[in-house]
Amino acid sequence: MLHADVLGERARLTPDKTALVCVPGGDRYTYGELSARVDRLMALLRDVCGFGAGDRLALLAHNRVEYIDAFFAAARSGIILVPLGTRLTAHEIGYILADAGVGGVIYDGAFTGVVRSLALTTSVERWIALDEPACDGHARLVDLAMAAKSGARSVFPRPGPEDICCLLYTSGTTGKPKGVMIPHRMVAWNGYNTAICWQLREDDVSPVFTPLYHAGGLGAFLLPVLAIGGTIVLHEGFDTEEIWRTIERERCTVVLGVPTIYKLLMESPSFATVDLSHVRWLISGGAPLPLYIIEAYQRRAVAFKQGYGLTEVGVNCFSMTAEESVRKKGSIGKAMMFTEARAVAEDGTDVPHGEVGELWLRGPHVCKGYWNNPEATAAALDAEGWFHTGDLARRDDEGFFYIAGRQKDVLISGGVNIYPAEIEGELLLHPAVQDAAIVGVPDATWGETAVGCVVLRQADSVTGEELAAFLRGKLANYKIPRRWLFLDALPRTAYGKMLKNELSKRLS
Repeated sequence: MLHADVLGERARLTPDKTALVCVPGGDRYTYGELSARVDRLMALLRDVCGFGAGDRLALLAHNRVEYIDAFFAAARSGIILVPLGTRLTAHEIGYILADAGVGGVIYDGAFTGVVRSLALTTSVERWIALDEPACDGHARLVDLAMAAKSGARSVFPRPGPEDICCLLYTSGTTGKPKGVMIPHRMVAWNGYNTAICWQLREDDVSPVFTPLYHAGGLGAFLLPVLAIGGTIVLHEGFDTEEIWRTIERERCTVVLGVPTIYKLLMESPSFATVDLSHVRWLISGGAPLPLYIIEAYQRRAVAFKQGYGLTEVGVNCFSMTAEESVRKKGSIGKAMMFTEARAVAEDGTDVPHGEVGELWLRGPHVCKGYWNNPEATAAALDAEGWFHTGDLARRDDEGFFYIAGRQKDVLISGGVNIYPAEIEGELLLHPAVQDAAIVGVPDATWGETAVGCVVLRQADSVTGEELAAFLRGKLANYKIPRRWLFLDALPRTAYGKMLKNELSKRLS
């Protein structure tokens, strides 16, 4: 039976193997020790706090061992965990708490101010502080743990594969956040299938410096590495020098990041000298990866892959070998085992190879839909189990997929579709261009026309006319921007996704 307690199964098999190293403190935990911590927290939540199967429990904390404790304690007991974004305001968190019907919140001391506001404006009854300072009247984890030691232990029925393990709320870049229902089956399958298809090994050591509240932090490497019996190096936050020092000291072998993170790491003074001889490969996801970043790491003799995933379909849906990452630069790879992938036209038929269509995915890694939102569920998940991602993709004749942008991120100029990602990809090949985005603006003649928003490399200088000339011969004339905007930086989310609505406001 597929169940999200990957940690418990691994602890049964290899209890004495190191599972977790915490940075910067250096605390180390074996699988057996980590699993015992989870048991203690599970008893606390059920026997002392009164949480039961199906209850929603929110978690507001930075990366720390207690985050992993809470995830697996909820999974073992049938509680539905609701991770909260650490950058959200009290108003934004309040919406999620109400939408999910959260009955309790675990929080760390860094968020006492936010929690104090939430306690006054929400109907949440149970608040648990991981450490000081705790809000007045709130329970502290250490005190509850003492109470749990003296009480009777409940018997916990094991959740089924289709029971919900957690609700992961989408970023809300296109509207109010939606709670993605992640069943136990999906969590377990993601862990096992990624370990197999990405050829992870029990001696792999992987740093996690992305936030655990995000699907990428939890699912991309944490669960797969634990499933194979490797070691996770967990960072509290993001510090480029600390990350490079830790990768070198712990001899990390596989590293996951997003384009923004890899760019920052590349710009670190340590990048040129850090020992990377033990790194088998790097992989990027979350947003399209500029080729100049790939090439910079390849010059350090490190294989650099690109992946693809969504909260709704699991963060790992495609794979490639290290050799293919060079031969198929820019591709997200082939669909993983038992993952069906299609590029689909508006009439529901598959587009020919090489042409762009909406990416549809089907398999055991797909979510159950959106919490309390049947309309959104029906719009994304059809009766045959295909999830309509809203991303545009093309497939080559070898089965490798390439992302061409978002379905809504299409310009229609003179009745012809223009895909911004295609133009952006060509612009990023210009030696003076560091980052680029194509945004559509209204045009009296053509309906829409493309504007090139560009960030230049430091000390480089180039004009819009020169960039347009660079694109001629590579793209049809109607795709070449007639207007250019040069910026110091492009607006992106923490995971590297472009916020084109902000660019559109600036251009309006």
